[in-house]
Amino acid sequence: MCLAVPVRIEQVHDRRGAVELSGTRTEVMLDLVPSAKVGDWVLVHAGFAITVLDPAEAKETYDLLAEMDSM
Repeated sequence: MCLAVPVRIEQVHDRRGAVELSGTRTEVMLDLVPSAKVGDWVLVHAGFAITVLDPAEAKETYDLLAEMDSM
């Protein structure tokens, strides 16, 4: 099973966004969400941001995933 995860964009370089997930900093492709900018929450799957998310909903989902990871 594959899972898309919410992350917040910290930096943008061309069409790549720098994000952090569980303490690991990585880059994601922003080609599918050209309006995404620094500070936006995006849903990432297989290295691609696939949609821009509502910040409150994204944070709630992120917190739930983090809680599941700590079990």
